[in-house]
Amino acid sequence: MKIQSPNTGFLNQTQQTGNKLTEQLASGKKVNSAADDAAALQIIDRLTSQQDGYSQAINNAYDGISYSQVTESNLSGVNDAVSRIRELSIQAGNGALTDSDRAALQEEVSQLQTQISETFENATFGGKPLFDGEQVSFQVGPDANTTQSVTLSDGSIASVIAGIDISTQAGAQAAIDISDQAAEEINTQRAELGAFQNTLTSTIKGLGNQRENLAASQSRIEDTDYAKAVSDQVANDIISQASIALRGQANRSAESILGLL
Repeated sequence: MKIQSPNTGFLNQTQQTGNKLTEQLASGKKVNSAADDAAALQIIDRLTSQQDGYSQAINNAYDGISYSQVTESNLSGVNDAVSRIRELSIQAGNGALTDSDRAALQEEVSQLQTQISETFENATFGGKPLFDGEQVSFQVGPDANTTQSVTLSDGSIASVIAGIDISTQAGAQAAIDISDQAAEEINTQRAELGAFQNTLTSTIKGLGNQRENLAASQSRIEDTDYAKAVSDQVANDIISQASIALRGQANRSAESILGLL
């Protein structure tokens, strides 16, 4: 008489299920490989790539804000110098001053002119010239052509200011008009930079919201539902223990039968 050995297939299945549940609980992810869910893994990879794109776009937008802030700071310094030149021009228009007095005022103007010229020539951001007159674009989205741009001054205003000479009353009068025009141009550029910063700030907020929505979607697909996984693991452990007990009982029964034979 041939005694059939107990079928171990069900026990192996419960062990595999237990291993999978343990991995899910340890990693915090219910999809750890293509074997778990190939379709879900592909979706997760796409969502991860999209989130990375949004993260980099946000970093780019912050760079754009920093770029415009540095530029605006330089223009603020230029504006202060222009305001001082205008003040000196008004002073030089005073008929009570001598030529020597105006020459002294012009000396300060010359220093301010040099300061303005050097700002436009030397100001950089990460080694890139700020006032080269070129349009600067920042990639602020995960897709092609999602950019925000701003065009900065080419620094030509420095040459206009360089022509100011308040050593005469006539020159002082002309300098007032030149200073007013320069100040208006500078303030226009600063207003554009302020609007650019506000746009980027709004863009960053929108990108952050989209990235959070993607992360939430990915979490629903990828992350382990701990309550369910623990419940499944307890149930699987009970089934596994019962299978082991039944297998042991079957083995003992087979041994008894063999003893009788």
